[in-house]
This record gives sequence, C-alpha cells and structure tokens, in this order.
Amino acid sequence: MQADYVIIGSGSAGSALAYRLGEAGHRVVVIEAGGTDAGPFIQMPAALSYPMNMARYDWGFQSEPEPYLGGRRLATPRGRVIGGSSSINGMVYVRGHARDFDTWEAMGAQGWAYADVLPYFTRMENWHGEDTPSEFRGTSGPLHITRGPRHNPLFDAFIASGKAAGYNVTQDYNGQAQEGFGPMEATIWQGRRWSAANAYLKPAIKKGNVQVYHALARKVVVEEGRAVGVEVTRGGKIEVIRAEREVIVAASTINTPKILMHSGIGPAAHLAEMGITVLADRPGVGANLQDHLELYLQFAASQPITLYKYWNLWGKGLIGAQWLLTGKGLGASNQFESCGFIRSKAGIEYPDIQYHFLPIAVRYDGKASAHGHGFQVHTGPMRSKSRGSVTLRSPDPAAPPKILFNYMSEASDWEDFRTTIRLTREIFAQTPLAPYIKAEIQPGPAAQSDEDLNAFIKDHVESAYHPCGTSRMGRRDDPMAVVDPELRVIGVDGLRVVDSSIFPQVTNGNLNGPSIMTGEKAADHILGKGMLARSNLEPWINPNWRTSQR
Repeated sequence: MQADYVIIGSGSAGSALAYRLGEAGHRVVVIEAGGTDAGPFIQMPAALSYPMNMARYDWGFQSEPEPYLGGRRLATPRGRVIGGSSSINGMVYVRGHARDFDTWEAMGAQGWAYADVLPYFTRMENWHGEDTPSEFRGTSGPLHITRGPRHNPLFDAFIASGKAAGYNVTQDYNGQAQEGFGPMEATIWQGRRWSAANAYLKPAIKKGNVQVYHALARKVVVEEGRAVGVEVTRGGKIEVIRAEREVIVAASTINTPKILMHSGIGPAAHLAEMGITVLADRPGVGANLQDHLELYLQFAASQPITLYKYWNLWGKGLIGAQWLLTGKGLGASNQFESCGFIRSKAGIEYPDIQYHFLPIAVRYDGKASAHGHGFQVHTGPMRSKSRGSVTLRSPDPAAPPKILFNYMSEASDWEDFRTTIRLTREIFAQTPLAPYIKAEIQPGPAAQSDEDLNAFIKDHVESAYHPCGTSRMGRRDDPMAVVDPELRVIGVDGLRVVDSSIFPQVTNGNLNGPSIMTGEKAADHILGKGMLARSNLEPWINPNWRTSQR
C-alpha cells in the first residue's frame, strides 16, 4: 500500500491534517491502532468518564512512580480510537491565551505567534455562541463549538461569585479577553461529541482521498536519510506503508517520541542502550514533557439541585434513554458549562489558574462523593516549571514507554497550588454561592496551614490529561529542538511531527483546540500554499496586571 502522505495517528491534529491534505487532492493513508468510535459511551457527552477508563478506547498509560507525589502512579489516558484523545476527552474547548503563542515564538517557533495562529483558529471554528460573533471567532469551519444551556443555577452562581470576588466577567474567553469568569465552550454539536473524527476524519473519508488503515505503527522507515514509509503490524504480520511525499507522525505526546526513538531518531545514548541504530541524534525527543495538574475542590450542597440525584442506575438509565431517543437532555452536555481564568498574583501578565465548574462532586473515574449532593471546581496552575520525559522501556515497539512527569518537582508548584486553593475558597465564600453551600468537603475546613495543604496536594492532585512538549519545535540550530517551525524533523528529510508534542510550552487550558489548530496550520506548511495572513487583532490584557492580582 502507498499514498502521497502517510499519517500516523487519527487524533486531533492528525484528523485535521488528513482533511486538509485530502481536500487538496492528495492520497492520504492514516494509520490508527484503535477502532471505531461508534456507540453511546463516546458519542453521548455526559458519558465522558467512561471511554477514558475503557481499554477498548484508551492506551492505558500510567506514569512511573512520581517521586514528589509519594510514589503515586498517575493515569495518562490517550485515545486509541479514531479521533484519538478528542474521542475520550472532556470536550472542553479552549484556544489558549494569546501570550502562550507569543511565548512560543520567543522560544524559537518563528511564525507561531498569536497573530499567526489566530487565522487558523478562526478557519477551523464553527462557533455557535450566545452573542453575535466577533472578528476573533470563526463561523464556517468544520469544528462546531457550542455552549451548554446553564439550566442549573449553580453555573451562573459560580460566575457571579467570581464577579463578587472582584474578577472580570468575560463573555468569550476564546475571543479577545480570556481573563475572567463566564460560560464554558465545548466541542458538542446537536447533542453529540464533536470529535476530530466527526469534524474532520469522517468527512475526509467520504470525499474519497483519505483512508484509515487499522494497524500498530512500529517505526518510520528511513532510506538514505529520507522517510519513505511506516512499518506496521497488522494481524500478526509486519508490512510497510509507503509514502511518496512525506510521513507525518501525529501519534500523541506519548506515542510520537516512542515511534521516533524506535525509528532511530532521539537521544543517541538512550537508543544505543536499547540496541537501536542511531539515524539522527536528537536529545530533545522525549524530553520537555509537560502537563497540567488539577485538584477537585468539593463542597456539600445545602439544596438538592445537583446531578447527584441522577447518580444511580435508574437516573443514568433515564438520561441515557432520553439522549438515545431525542439527542437532548442532560446527556447532551458534558456538564462543564461555566469556567474561570484568573491571575495568581500581581505581576503576572495573563491568567495562570483555570477553573472548570461541575454541578456534582465526582471523580473522573465516575465515583461520586460519599457526601451526597455536592459540587466541585477543577482547578490548578497553568504554567508549571516541572519537566519530565518519555523514554523507551524496551526495544519492542509494542511495549509501552516509560513516562515520568516529575510532577511538583519545583518549589513554585507547591506555592502556586496553595495560592490556588486559597483564592478558590475566597470565591466560594461570596454571596451568590453562599445559599448553596453546606460545608467544604475537600480539602476540608481543617486544612489551613501550608503543611496541611501540601499534604492534601500530594495525596489528591491529578493530571488534567494535557501532556505536551516531547518533540519540541524550535530553531534548527537549537540542540533540544526536534522539529523546526515548519514541523520538519531536524536531521531526517520527508518527515514531520504534527501534534501537541511540538508545543514548546503548554498552553493555557485544554489542549484539543490548539492541537487541531496545529494540524490546520501544518497542512499549509506541507502544501506550500502560503500561510494565512497574520491577524492585527490584539488581546485584552488587564491594564493593572503589574500592580493588581484582579
């Protein structure tokens, strides 16, 4: 089998890239180890806790014992299904802050500043907000973006409490002003998860130039310094899918460096330990691993208005039946319908704390709080300085890699999380939420000192599932860069990386949006058709950021 382009991975970036390459008339093969996304567990938004805990859809990765978290191993879900992690994520849509991308450019990613990427965000979006769209938003792209109905009064009470605490209210955190509290956006359309598979991959397949080949990618085949195909395993047999133009690795922040290293591209000493012939000594492959950590701050409710009344077999059955019959009701929302972005202290130019509000006290594994009716906010700092790595566990391409995030390895992480907890408590103490709160569940009112909060953080902090950075983009003379600003792998011709592994620094918020943008922008680099014109729109930055926290 051969094609013009062979893409490893059908996730957020890979699907968008396949769509654009196929649209331009090229033959594209997308290699995907997972299977179909059919069924309610993926397509029903309210069922989001199920697919990321199912071996059918998830690679099942875990971190190594994290030394700063008492040796805990944290789950690292990555989608093993068409649509990749966009088919198992929480469907929250966040572009990231404008300054995130300006920082990328300052770190060597020339052409990836906010002015450069904004046109790609608007190209990909089909925005269905409550207001008239501004010039910051797009309304004709493949990716439907909607807002929940916020029928539960807790959603607006959370926003109002943020305002009462002295923070801004932003009508569109993905538009001009991210900072503040407001409605949250989701990749949900007509009651269904609007994954990259639904938005991009399936339409591309229907047009005829794109096909998905279900197989496990083992390595990139390189001949005389050029990538010419991908070695895969299917049905117990090894075969090669040939690429006449280029090979693109879009296999996730975890699997992309693994595939590159098995291909002989990576840190020479580590590859030698694994008995792998070195084709390109790139020490940055697998390094620079970043993620967002978060805590669930939970409160017992004084009124029975939360989703807890449905957290039983009968209630879930009713929600599921209504969704199956009508595509509507509570099943049609991910229940993340309000949010906030704030700065932790004066002197921080743009938000570094994010909030997802949820009208039930429950964990990602679907286990509800024993306290009955309650609600929670998922929150954590956005720009940790801690860095980890992905390395090979064995020379066997089928073996999972070793993942060590080094979570909380920087003293500033602990300070930032303590600050986050204290600021959050202040917000929840405001008048709009007061009638709904009976007591704080966790950390609990007894946890006040730095030592108490550190203990809570160590035992309860969880990944927000936003890994990135392991194939970092940068200048070609940067020894730790893996790809250049056109996403070409340095040292091997005909090979690119297109996924969140190329991020020099993690963006503010959830990564599905910027990952799709990466696929959109990469397509224009690959096609050589010229980039979209830079935007002259400027983001809103709090004019008092140097002297005021809010």
